[in-house]
Amino acid sequence: MTLLVPPMSGHEKDSNFGRIMLSDVVVKRKRNVFWGRKWNSLDIGIAFVVAALHLLCVLAPSTFNWAALGVAVGLYVITGLLGITLSFHRNLSHRSFKLPKWLEYFFAYCGSLALQGNPIEWVSTHRYHHQFCDTEKDPHSPIEGFWFSHMSWLFDTDNVAQRCGEPNNVGDLEKQLFYKFLQKTYILHHVALGALLYAMGGFPYIVWGMGVRIVWVYHITWLVNSACHIWGRQAWNTGDLSRNNCISRIVYRPEKG
Repeated sequence: MTLLVPPMSGHEKDSNFGRIMLSDVVVKRKRNVFWGRKWNSLDIGIAFVVAALHLLCVLAPSTFNWAALGVAVGLYVITGLLGITLSFHRNLSHRSFKLPKWLEYFFAYCGSLALQGNPIEWVSTHRYHHQFCDTEKDPHSPIEGFWFSHMSWLFDTDNVAQRCGEPNNVGDLEKQLFYKFLQKTYILHHVALGALLYAMGGFPYIVWGMGVRIVWVYHITWLVNSACHIWGRQAWNTGDLSRNNCISRIVYRPEKG
């Protein structure tokens, strides 16, 4: 399925679009992924899922109960802190430490349940981000606008391949059957988790355990890509826009993002 959106003249060109508010970051290539390009079925699917999860959060006040909140907090710790921060980011992307294989796989599975992509895709994108940080090859840099770096880059699934070529930086994961299995069966694990939550607590568990929890983890991760490359202090001359602020200190620790 391919959706052709009418082109918008000059939607992406090399220019100086001014500074981002309250920052010294200059938008050099303001990119609008919503107009002037073909949307493939994966782009449409991702946009639909992200929109649906945000709409689900609107129902949070009317479905609140303490048990549902507890499920959301518990799954946030498991999928966000252990899954994304510890596993996908520190362990798999940067190889900051080693774990026994069974524990590495367990934490990676936790990260897969954050609905941010399977480990192979997430790690590949993040490694390219560090390799080409805040250049025209960076998959998500604020030099193309705040919203592009925050989330809209997700809706152009050909973006990384166009900038960096086909993924060739995750050979260490691709040769492991566990990560290939997660890549091929990725969506099934979320369906199973949703069914389990519904069986345990009905619709409120879906709203809080899938909607609120996933959206919360989404924006924490996305703010590291956007806000932590726009606002804050650079303690070292890193050669890119990464900087330390309250978000980076809470999520990762002061370092190059």
